[in-house]
Amino acid sequence: MDIYEKKSRWKVYLALAGIAIIAISMVYTIYISRQLAEGEKSKVELYKKVLESLNDPENLNKDISFETELINSNILKNIPVIFVDESGVIYGGANWGSARDTNMVFLQKKLEDIKSSGRQPIQGEGYARYIYYEHTRLLKLLTIFPIIQVFLILVFVFIGYLAFSSAKKSEQNQVWIGMAKETAHQLGTPISAILAWIEHLDQLTSEKSESAEIIGELKNDVNRLELIADRFSKIGSTPTLKKINLIEELEKNRTYMQKRAPRKVLFDFPEINQTPLYAEINPHLFDWVIENLIRNALDAMDGSGKIQCSISQNENSVNIDLTDSGKGIPSSKWKTVFQPGYTTKKRGWGLGLSLAKRIIESYHHGKIFVKHSAPDQGTTFSIQLPYLKN
Repeated sequence: MDIYEKKSRWKVYLALAGIAIIAISMVYTIYISRQLAEGEKSKVELYKKVLESLNDPENLNKDISFETELINSNILKNIPVIFVDESGVIYGGANWGSARDTNMVFLQKKLEDIKSSGRQPIQGEGYARYIYYEHTRLLKLLTIFPIIQVFLILVFVFIGYLAFSSAKKSEQNQVWIGMAKETAHQLGTPISAILAWIEHLDQLTSEKSESAEIIGELKNDVNRLELIADRFSKIGSTPTLKKINLIEELEKNRTYMQKRAPRKVLFDFPEINQTPLYAEINPHLFDWVIENLIRNALDAMDGSGKIQCSISQNENSVNIDLTDSGKGIPSSKWKTVFQPGYTTKKRGWGLGLSLAKRIIESYHHGKIFVKHSAPDQGTTFSIQLPYLKN
């Protein structure tokens, strides 16, 4: 299991844990809400019994101090109620506010709202034949609390994600820049030494000997090493972009890479004499991207196959498609391949495509993505760069 599979699993585990926390919180809140609702209903029923006791003729000569004390203590507390007689006429209300308790227009509207909600009244006697009630403000707020809680949790998670992503990206950038510049620095010393030895061998070798040709190729490869060191040194700094004919630049890459590829690999690139297509690029960094894509294609084909490059343009961009006939990439890995450290090879750091993405998107203001791929059906990488007219 690679690091990105583990990362995906941890995301699933964290998501499930978050859902469980929210679910438990909602169940607990619903339970408390029901308990409070039952408590409010019980208070209304108790109030009804007190009213019945006070209005019972048989209790006229009895001690009703307890009932009176309950009424005076406002056992309903903040529970708004409406009293309706047997004929359906509103007698009055309580706990709506001093002005509203006697406002028949307001009470009639509230009575219609309570009836439409489906809540059944508490049945009593006399002027309080039916006691309609509405839940307290506290219970209403508690009922919608799970929704508010979910919203706040999502906002917190979103802000936390943005903050951590920004910090992580900044840290990765610093590591990348430091690693790249240190690599360029470390390459400088051996390259200088190799160049000195090549010059020494060149002086000892006759121009017509076979060794002269070998020394010439060694010089080319050392020049390539110098180019690589220069590329690494540019990571972290703003590169200079130039208006370049992409067809000519792609042909340079084909010429260099085809000489170093197995003979059974065919290269099909745009003809050098076709209509030029221009874009602002840094040739050293752009070539790095193309070389990475070609090297990945060669690794995927195991010594034989075809690498095809096509180029087109629309109103806004120049589109470069690089297709190989290799092993292909599962659709689930199309985005993962651009993440640092992802690789299917036994050797390498898995930074090639990650660097390519950084070069194209951060430095050239373009896009790079897997356009099409499937196991054993090859892969097409697509690069989009801002189009410049001739």
